[in-house]
Amino acid sequence: MAGSHRAQRGGGRAAAREARREKARKRNQTIAAGVAVVVLVGGGGIAALNAFGGDDSSGDAKKGKGPGDDKSSDSKVLADDKGLLDVAGAKTLGSTGTWSVSATADGSGAGDHDYVCQSQRFADPSGLRTWVRKFANPTTKDSAVQYVEVSNDAAAAEKAYGTIVGWFSQCAAEKRTRLNTSYLLSGMGDKGWIAVFGQATGPKTRYRTISVTLAGQATLVVEHDTNGTTPPKPDAVLNATAAALQKICPQTGGCGSGTPAAKASLLPTSEPAGFMAPAELPIIAAVDKPWVSTPGKVGNTTQCERTDPKKAKAAKYATQTYLAPGAKVPTEFGLDDTVARFASPNAAAAYVSLVRKNVDGCQKAVSTAKVSSVGTISTGGVKGEAWEASFETGSGKKARFRIGVAAAGNHAVYLLFPVLPDLDITDSAFVDTLRRAAERSASYK
Repeated sequence: MAGSHRAQRGGGRAAAREARREKARKRNQTIAAGVAVVVLVGGGGIAALNAFGGDDSSGDAKKGKGPGDDKSSDSKVLADDKGLLDVAGAKTLGSTGTWSVSATADGSGAGDHDYVCQSQRFADPSGLRTWVRKFANPTTKDSAVQYVEVSNDAAAAEKAYGTIVGWFSQCAAEKRTRLNTSYLLSGMGDKGWIAVFGQATGPKTRYRTISVTLAGQATLVVEHDTNGTTPPKPDAVLNATAAALQKICPQTGGCGSGTPAAKASLLPTSEPAGFMAPAELPIIAAVDKPWVSTPGKVGNTTQCERTDPKKAKAAKYATQTYLAPGAKVPTEFGLDDTVARFASPNAAAAYVSLVRKNVDGCQKAVSTAKVSSVGTISTGGVKGEAWEASFETGSGKKARFRIGVAAAGNHAVYLLFPVLPDLDITDSAFVDTLRRAAERSASYK
């Protein structure tokens, strides 16, 4: 492809990319099948474990015969629905309009997809019991759900909690859904998170703000869905989660202490350290499959950059390629995220400055190139820039790319995204992705 080091469809590099796509496709199938669970590990990551010995996707489970349905047990923990949120508790989600309980179900009536990113019917298929309560507010068109899984003990509940956190970072069960922000909870249960997901539905976005908390031998999920133009603050779900925990923790344990609070923080992910969670990548209207990552080729650049981490003498560097297995897209489709660790912040900044200088001057250096800056970043310790570049390839055709580079401490990130027909993202979405990639790079060792 003239003007780019990225091979054309059908070339050797395209074949290698297709091989990575197949690996990602198989990985996506594994994630979607729910055959593994995840637990939180040191450093904010997630490790995969076959802790529960498989999923609970059989037909018998839906008939009340499979693992995970409420079992006869001497345990009376949340044996009835009196411990669930009521209408008064739902008002913590918003005082406008009238909230009502639209449905309540036990484990035999639980669905396969009661809350956003849920990848299988139960996070703990061997748990004691499950409760699902749904709420509706006809005035605001908001909806909400409370989901509680009671495990046999606190250790099993912690594994279920880790499974759900892993579902949030992958979000393989959803179409056109992005993780906008996440918050680490304190003063609530044993531990917890709030995540805000956006689903493009038209002029307004359907935002799904969801919490997951561990409370002794129970895992609690509270979700609030609302329409808007900007991601909502976590306060409403924080308050509703606190109210829900107060009702269940006397029975389940793990009541926690202190004042409930939510602090903006990156959600743990099972991705290699330093790389974005698939759910953090931008929404593309024409792609109805979730993003999945696979190891990529370091050094994929256009003719503009004229350097890479190796030339810049980075101490260590690697690339992940994000693809959408199963989507009807050309072979070239995907986003490359290269992360590099330098000896010092000055060395990382020097690499980024050189890339910025070269790309900004690309039109003079490459006669077929046209480059325009689409945004800069200078906040939260992250500094960088993003561009759109196009190259004449002959016969009136052009190859277009989105390029981004940013530094965060002694780390630097470089993003490359080929713009294909009907497969583009907005300037702001790309800049936001670059910022998130830089934030994630801090954990690259």
